[in-house]
Formats: sequence, C-alpha cells, structure tokens
Amino acid sequence: MHIRRFQPGEELTLFEVYYSAIHLIARNDYSEEQLNAWAPSDLDRKLWVNRIRGINPFVAEIDSKPVGYADVQQNGYIDHFFVSGNHPRKGVGKALMKVIHSEAKRLGIAELTSDVSKTAQPFFERFGFVVIEQRKPVIRGVEVPNALMRKSL
Repeated sequence: MHIRRFQPGEELTLFEVYYSAIHLIARNDYSEEQLNAWAPSDLDRKLWVNRIRGINPFVAEIDSKPVGYADVQQNGYIDHFFVSGNHPRKGVGKALMKVIHSEAKRLGIAELTSDVSKTAQPFFERFGFVVIEQRKPVIRGVEVPNALMRKSL
C-alpha cells in the first residue's frame, strides 16, 4: 500500500471510493434513504471536484488504484475519511489514520476532531477518539445521525 497526496484529475475516482464506502460499508447502520441522501449517485460533480480540491486529502493506493482517502485541516478537523467498500478491513483505514496523525503533529495541531458516522465510531475509538456529542444533521432533507469526536494529541 502506498499513501500520497491527492492529484488533480482523480476527483471522480475518489467519488467512487466515497460512494462505495457509504453504500457498501455503512448500509448496516443507515437506511437506504439515509445512504442516498448522504451519497447520492447524482451528486453535483462540479461541487464534488471543488470540495476534494479544497480538502487536499491523502490517498491510499493498492496496485496504483485509490482505495481510500482522508484529510486533516489546519484546525485539526478531519472532514473526509473513507475506505472503499471493496477494500474494508485490509489496513487501509489504519494506514490513513497514521498519516493523519503524523501530518497533525507536523502542523503542530494539538487536537483532532471529526463528525463521524455510526459505522466509523468504533474505528475512531480504537485510535483514542472520544464521542463529544451525538448529532442528527439533516442532509438533503433526511436526518443522518453521526457523532462529533475528539482526540487530544
């Protein structure tokens, strides 16, 4: 596995990772309506491209194919953290989390935070994150529960 920075032009490949992570991995914790609100197949591509370029994520590759990605912002917020639904439990998430921690330390960040899905909460807890608040954000008119999680570094 190789982890590197995002490269312009691979935004739609990362959408495939995002979509499969939500629709294949999170389906045991969310309804079909919630999954479709969170990751619609007809998501505005221009908005997606701008979002990915804005967060500048790290990308995990296996055999030169992106299988996961994650970011950490200057304020310590992890906006996206997704592993392809075709590559769960293969160490991709663990490798990305290690890179996020290293980058946070490099940037002098004292605390990491993220809004974490019900599905990913146990994974984040294994890395020392704690739930600060359970939330029920509304996405495209549908409530999609998550939790604000935090970890002091």
